[in-house]
Amino acid sequence: MAEERQQRGRDRDRNREEKVDDGMIEKLVAVNRVSKTVKGGRQFTFTALTVVGDGEGKVGFGYGKAREVPVAIQKSMEQARKNQVTVDLNNGTLWHTIKDGHGAARVFMQPASEGTGVIAGGAMRAVLEAVGVKNVLAKATGSRNPINLVRATVKGLTAAQSPARIAAKRGKKTVKVRLVRGLRGAQARHRLSVRALGLGKLNDVRELKDSPQVRGLINKVHYLVKVEE
Repeated sequence: MAEERQQRGRDRDRNREEKVDDGMIEKLVAVNRVSKTVKGGRQFTFTALTVVGDGEGKVGFGYGKAREVPVAIQKSMEQARKNQVTVDLNNGTLWHTIKDGHGAARVFMQPASEGTGVIAGGAMRAVLEAVGVKNVLAKATGSRNPINLVRATVKGLTAAQSPARIAAKRGKKTVKVRLVRGLRGAQARHRLSVRALGLGKLNDVRELKDSPQVRGLINKVHYLVKVEE
């Protein structure tokens, strides 16, 4: 009996996150049992909430219902694949602070430096890891309803835009910057300027809105970066 329970637990853990053959990351957020009282008695069905992403800026969520748990999960996975959206990421983190909500659920997400990891819980963590965020500080307030938290997180991520996309919408020019030298040995203030440009690793490239502020940062660290045409 104990061995059977352990086996069921291992099976459940394997279902929670799986990178399938097509490269998509599948995460199971919640499974609920729903009962409906009819003339002949009670009918039980199961609902499943899942998140699917490619780990490189695409994510979607799905909600499935069926008489059996595996079927409900499969339905929600298929729906999540169809509902994928694209998110602008900045070297594994966010471009700026995000505040959003859905229903009574509120989410707060803030960019974090390399090595921080995903500081988030529950439904928010599933979305952030599936979309490919590696470093972020996140917090949920208000309702803890998983589907509302997932909707709020996806809504906030899709609303955030990179400087390059904003510049393109406004008809402004952009500048492409590449980090051509490592930061080891560079002055602390110059390292901060490089981080402000969204660069962290050697050969990182960022397309930014061409502005006096960006040009000023580039001039400060001209020996570390290169402007590409």
